[in-house]
Amino acid sequence: MRKIIDSHLHISKWGEDDFISCFDKYREKVHSINICAIPFKQSNVCNNIMVGFYKLANPDTYIHGGIELIEVPIDNMLEDMDAVTQYRELMEIGFDGIKMLEGKPTEHKRIGKNLNHPSLNSLYREMERDGTHLLMHVNDPDEFWDPDRAPDWAVKNGWAYLDGTYSSFEEIREQTIKILKDHPNLSITLAHFFFCSKEPKILEELFSLYPNFCVDLTPGGEMYVEFEKNYSYYKDFFNRYSDRLIFGTDRSYMGDEEYASWLFNVVTTFIGTDKTVKSFDNKELKGLSLTQDKIDNILFANFERRVGSSPKLMCKEKLRSYIEKYNFALTEEDKKNIEPLIKKYL
Repeated sequence: MRKIIDSHLHISKWGEDDFISCFDKYREKVHSINICAIPFKQSNVCNNIMVGFYKLANPDTYIHGGIELIEVPIDNMLEDMDAVTQYRELMEIGFDGIKMLEGKPTEHKRIGKNLNHPSLNSLYREMERDGTHLLMHVNDPDEFWDPDRAPDWAVKNGWAYLDGTYSSFEEIREQTIKILKDHPNLSITLAHFFFCSKEPKILEELFSLYPNFCVDLTPGGEMYVEFEKNYSYYKDFFNRYSDRLIFGTDRSYMGDEEYASWLFNVVTTFIGTDKTVKSFDNKELKGLSLTQDKIDNILFANFERRVGSSPKLMCKEKLRSYIEKYNFALTEEDKKNIEPLIKKYL
């Protein structure tokens, strides 16, 4: 089996049997996975605990944790819940990196602070010093701001930014570039190609300036449509920058298994073969015919160079302390689901 690390996965559904074994079938296809906490269906605290237990049960898993920001305080927030304190706690537990969704326009609006705000710069500075990996979602496809181009499914999900209350695509991009300028050695991967598939020269410039800057290849289907339209350019791009591109699918549990299998096939075929597959616009997407060293870079080596050749060990005592400290942030349903996991794994 070809070595693959899926660098970008999510889980957000409780239920011990399903939750702990949710990716068992998928892991038959890959060497390892990285599960990222996101505050969609639970708080960051709850999702951190969830992925922490998953890693206890599956120690060959990488995990990236999320942080509750003081800009959007949760009920009964503690005094020592600044971003750096939470970051250090997660590292002591055995998390392998940090995931931030704060650059997604809905989250950016909710937080009400620029991504390069001083209260976040302290976090970036600490992570830059430690060499800790940051996986960050920034922006969405530019058409989500355009009433004539925003797709119906984006509108349905609340991801059409048409009413003037959201920061613009350009503003969020510039805030992110300012993070790189202020923290030039930060180990950072921007998800979904930084939504730059229509303007890849921006990535070329950033690659030249910041040695630890990468993008991942998680769809955004619009990204692969651009790869298809500009095949010759992107074949050269992938050859030149194979050391800055990281494989991932962004699939979630529970998701559509048929779609997830199709997605995995499209992305791995494009990166790792010369075959042709149906892309996201149902047109033909031809594989890049990369050499094996460049395929390896994208499918696993770039991730390992930034996050580690193996996942960090979990500290049960620190996870227990985290659960006790942040118990106030959990719902009664969360507590009910966590209790048997504590008895079984801690």
